[in-house]
Amino acid sequence: MTTVLVTRAEPDAGDFAELCRTRGLVPVLSSVMRIEIEKAAVDLAGVGALAFTSANGVRAFGANSTERSLPVYAVGPVTAEAAKAAGFQQVTAAGGDVAALADCIASESGFGGKAILHVAGADRAGDLVTMLKHKGIAARRQTLYQAKAEEALPPAAAETLKGEPGLWVTLFSPRTARLFLDLSEKAGLAPQLIRARAVCLSDAVAQAAREGAGWADIIVAQDRNAQSMIETICAAKPRA
Repeated sequence: MTTVLVTRAEPDAGDFAELCRTRGLVPVLSSVMRIEIEKAAVDLAGVGALAFTSANGVRAFGANSTERSLPVYAVGPVTAEAAKAAGFQQVTAAGGDVAALADCIASESGFGGKAILHVAGADRAGDLVTMLKHKGIAARRQTLYQAKAEEALPPAAAETLKGEPGLWVTLFSPRTARLFLDLSEKAGLAPQLIRARAVCLSDAVAQAAREGAGWADIIVAQDRNAQSMIETICAAKPRA
């Protein structure tokens, strides 16, 4: 059986773990951050469309506003599905990163002088608002959630790292990769990563994973989604 450390935050961690189980993998919940949604009035004055760069942004908006009629631009298919599940009808998915999202929004005919509202977290991988403004599109941001770092690895993750060679560590963002490395170092378990393989959502995530530890291997998923990460694990040859 192949063991997989799931480092992403809930509720996405539980969903990913269930996908792992359907493919015969053994997930170990190993979140290195937690999502805290803020309570705030959403300012929709002059807004012509919403932009989401994560499913957490969709959840945070949904917790603070009943508006569902505005068009939505999502960074990728997973975020787009989250928006549809939340009740949005007009949802466009971009290619999986902030630059692709900016290009997707800019390809539209226009928003009648109205602005794009980017619903975001306190930590962001890219500056969508600035990218859009450089393209001549009015945009602003409202922060509605925070991804706060955990202070230690979950006990189950630490025990798995101590005793099990050949496991996989799933890394979904550069920040997640750095936090996992930091917490592994804090627990005195960084040397154990030489027996583990990392599967990363993108090249940028892989670069962050290389910054602080020796790994048995680092592999980037072919496509930027959870299913592709699982396919990467399943397709890899077992290590002796």
